[in-house]
Order: sequence, then structure tokens, then C-alpha cells
Amino acid sequence: MQKERTRVNVEVENIGGIDETHVDLSPGVTVLSGRNATNRTSFLQAILVALGGNETVLKGDADEGSVELTVDDKTYTRTLKRKNGRVVTGGDPYLSDPEIMDLFAALLEDNEARRAVEQGADLREIIMRPVDTDEIQRRIDQLLDEKKRITEELEEIDSLADKQTKLESERQQIDSRIEETQEQLTAKREEIEAADGSVEETRKETEELEEYMSDLQSARSRLEDVRHNIEIERESLASLREDKADLEDDLDSLPEAPESEINEINARLQRLRGRMEELDSTISELQNVVSFNEEMLEDGDNDIIDALTENSDSGDVTDKLLDDQQSVTCWTCGSNVQMAEIEETVNQLRSLRQAKFEERNEIDAEIDDLKAKQQEYRNEQQRREEITQKLDQIAEEIDNREDSIERLTEDREEYEAEVTDLEETVEALQDETESKILGRHKEANQLEFELEQYQSERDQVDERLEEIEARLDSREELEAERAHIKEKLADLRTHVERIEERAIEEFNTHMDNVLNVLEYGNIERIWIERKEQKVREGRRKVQKSVFDLHLVRTSESGATYEDTVDHLSESEREVTGLVFSLAGYLTHEVYEEVPFIMLDSLEAIDSDRIATLIEYLENYADNLIVALLPEDAAALSEDYHYVEAV
Repeated sequence: MQKERTRVNVEVENIGGIDETHVDLSPGVTVLSGRNATNRTSFLQAILVALGGNETVLKGDADEGSVELTVDDKTYTRTLKRKNGRVVTGGDPYLSDPEIMDLFAALLEDNEARRAVEQGADLREIIMRPVDTDEIQRRIDQLLDEKKRITEELEEIDSLADKQTKLESERQQIDSRIEETQEQLTAKREEIEAADGSVEETRKETEELEEYMSDLQSARSRLEDVRHNIEIERESLASLREDKADLEDDLDSLPEAPESEINEINARLQRLRGRMEELDSTISELQNVVSFNEEMLEDGDNDIIDALTENSDSGDVTDKLLDDQQSVTCWTCGSNVQMAEIEETVNQLRSLRQAKFEERNEIDAEIDDLKAKQQEYRNEQQRREEITQKLDQIAEEIDNREDSIERLTEDREEYEAEVTDLEETVEALQDETESKILGRHKEANQLEFELEQYQSERDQVDERLEEIEARLDSREELEAERAHIKEKLADLRTHVERIEERAIEEFNTHMDNVLNVLEYGNIERIWIERKEQKVREGRRKVQKSVFDLHLVRTSESGATYEDTVDHLSESEREVTGLVFSLAGYLTHEVYEEVPFIMLDSLEAIDSDRIATLIEYLENYADNLIVALLPEDAAALSEDYHYVEAV
């Protein structure tokens, strides 16, 4: 899995509580060891900023800040500037889209994947968030349409096999008629030739009759062609009218998109997006306030705290700093307040920020539902427009066919009149001469006409057979194309399922390993089970998979029983959240894009288990950076790279 380990250099200016620093990180595990308020968290946040994260952690008393991150031989720079009361970012970060890094590599205190267990979040939604399921479904729909088209074409080709057999039989019959007619014509010509030698006086009449017979043959041929064309046009017209009726039925079956509801959806979307912008602004402002106060409480200068603290009471200075009732001058309002009150206010701001996040998530979900309904109406309207366009085209084609039939009918009447006149003329000549030779010429002329008709019919049959054979030859190629599409569909349909299964497998495997090495005595197993259940999506219910987290404990008597996840200790929750994050890191192969895993806020886990956990995690990232208190760092291997001053 791992590539060659990566050497990293970080230069920071005015980020969090850091004025300026330069740190070289060796490949492998880097331990940021130090007490609280030593800028370890600020340093990790600075790395996140350089990687492309959206944290606006500009130092409270600075207008500009920057982070320069050098990975091997390539340098990435990110700048932060305070503008109109907000912090804007610039530069060239490591990632253009930091979402996957924020979820599975930046495992700081507020990491969403890490806190998923504690907050009872939708584990599947977090794991699948980087996957563009809409694009997968769009591609599936495209392939289904293409497969349907090919299947219909293959079905049409199947029907051509029967047509081919019938046409070959028809051609054999025509060949037989041609052969028979040619024999009759040859015999008739020999008979005429023999008669011509003894009946010289009839030659003039014969030549005149032959001329009229030739004209009659041409006129009959033109008449037959016109009749044939009229029949073809009528068949096409009937087919077009059937298509028109089918499309009109389809159009009538489509529901009318209610314009009022569409307008309401558009208006609702506009209001919700406006509310989203307000919430984003509020959350950003709350984040700045909370971050500033957290820095003052956690990373702030002890000299400032000392200066703000009321020292009117006697006693040891250390005891005063540890006293929850200690009074200081508030750095925001200037009032003299107790430290506990400031911490309580910060907690309230955190709660307010969380509430805004939850409201934003609810609005985001409602927007998704409205967009789905909006798309449904658009699809219906698009289908209606397509059918209407086809109806217009068919109507135009029907008009053209009707005009063509009218013209051909006029031609047919003209040719019928011409044939009638010629037949009357020929008949009159026959009556005048009452010659056997004229009768023979008439018969020969009729045989020639029939022979031409048979040959024309055979040419048409041959042409249709060639078309069918060409279509039949394309069957193998079409079947191969359809098989390829089926493979693609199977791969796309199981793509999401494979990601889900791999994530669960990664979690369950690593959870078993971690529980084994950390030796949580009464925990037998923690694992994720994938289930299918119906959930509402817009106006309909669909089958979707969910991730259920299970916990099995062992009682003092040795019996096993299933417990609820809510009963996990804080340490157990932290470990479970970290393993869940590692599962996402491996499932989405984050190591291919981000050569880091960053850890902070591990105080809930005891030192020995932290050491064991770090040893386990170091195998899965080029650079594992962890912020620890000195007593926790002391339990780790001496082979790691330690940074004690940032």
C-alpha cells in the first residue's frame, strides 16, 4: 500500500497561536510533545490549511498569515488575510478538494468521522460521502438506454432470419417463372420467325403493330411502377399514422407538471439557499469566536493570564490558577469575571455552533429533496417536448406522403388512360388484319412484359436479401457490444456495494486487531453490520443500505451479551472513532492523495494504549503526526521523531 516515505518541511506565520515557526518532519511518526497552550494544535491546523482545508485560523491579533508546506521537492503555499471582518484564503494548496482529507486524515478533536460514533451519526453517509453516486446512476441510466437500443436491434435482426427464408423461397419461385417465361418467349419468337418467311404481305402491318405493342408495354410498365409506388406510400402513411397515435397516447399519459408547484419549489429553494448562506456566515463567525477563545484558554500566554488574574487573595500562585473561582479581566468585554464563567460562555457558543450545523444539515437535506422533485418535473417536461417534436415531424411527413399519393394517383389515371387508348389501338389492328402473326406478336410482347416484371421483382428481392445479410452479419458485433455494456453495468451497480463492503471489512478487521492489542477487558467485539432497509427519498421509498454498529461485552462470569454503543466509555469511543476513520482512510485510498494522518486530543486514552495505538497506525501513512502531553509521549518508542517546541 505505502509509497516511499515522504520528508516534509513546514513554515508557519500568524496561524492560531503561532507567531512564526519552522519545523522539519521526518518520515514515519512525528510526536508533538508539550503541555497545553504550546501551539501543538495550532501547528496541526496550519498543516491542514496548507493541505487545502477551510479552517480560518488566522492569529487573533494579525491581519495576514501564511503556511508554506514542502513535500519532498515541491512547495505549496497558502495565505490568509482578514478582509471586511472575514478571513479569506489564497495561494496554491496541496489539494484542490480537501473533503476526503478533512474526513479521514485530519483526525483532530472536531473531526466528523472520528466523532461519528460519539454523536450517533450515519456511518454509511460519512464513508460514502466522497463517492459521486449521482454520477454513477447517470452513467447506469445511459448504459441501460444503450443496452435497450442494442437489444431492440438484435430482436429486429432475429425477425429478419424468417424474412430471409421467405425471400429466398420467393426468389426461387421468381427464378422458376423467369426460366419458364424465357422458354415460352424463345418458342414464340421462333414461331414468329417461321411465319414471317411465308407472310411477306403482313410485314407492314406487323411492324406497325409491334410499334404500338412496344408503346403499350412501356405504358403498362409505367402504370405498374406508379401503382407499386402508391402502395408503398400508403403503407408508409399507415405506419406513420400508427406511430402518431402511439405518441399521442404517450403524451396523454404524461402528467401535466403543475406550474404553481414548480414555482413554489423554485421559491422554496431560493429561500433555503438564502438561509444556508446566513447559516454559513453565522457558523464562520461562531467558529472564529470559539477558536479565539479556545486559543486564549488553551494556547494563550500565561503571562497574560497572570496579568488578568486578580491577585488580591494570598496563597500559592499555582493554586490560584487551578481554582475554578479565579477572577480575570475578560479579554472581550473588559469586565471582571470568573474563569469558569468564560469557559461556560465558550461551551454555550460551541452548543450554538452545533445547533447551527444541525439546522444547516436539515436545510441541506430539504434542498436535496426539492432538487430531486424539480428534476422529476424537468424530466417529464423534457419527455413531453420530445414527443411533441416527434409528432410535429410525423405530421409533416404525413403531409408529404399524402401529397405524394395525390401526385401518383394523378399519374396513375393518366397512364391508365394511355394504356386504354393503346389497347384499343392494338385491338383495332388485330381486328383489321385478323392475322395469326399479329396474335403471336401480341403474345410475345406480353411475355416480354412479364419477363421484365419478373426480373424487376427478382432485383428487388436480391436488394432486400443483401440488406438482411448485412444486418445479420452485424449480430456478432452487437452481441459483443451488449455483453460489454452488461459488464459495465454489473461493475457500476456493485461499485457502491463494494466500497461499503470494503469499509466494513476494514473497520471490523482493524477493530478486532485494536481491541486485541489494547486489551479492553470486558469488550468481546465491536463491529459494523450492513443492512438493507427502505428509506424515504423525495416522494417515494427506496431500498438503501445502512451501517449498524454492534457491541458485545463479556460479564464477570464469562458470559457474552450485546450492549448498546451508548455504554462505551470515553476511551472506548475515542478508539472506535479512530478505527472508523482509519477504515475510511484505507477504503478510499486516501494515502494516494494525502501522505498524512494527524492526531490530536487523545487525553481520554491512557498512555500505554496511546503508545500501542500509534504503533498500530504508523503502518498506514507516510507521515503520522500526533500531539501528546509529555507524560503520554513518554510511553512511546524512542525511535520516533519528537518535536518539543513549535
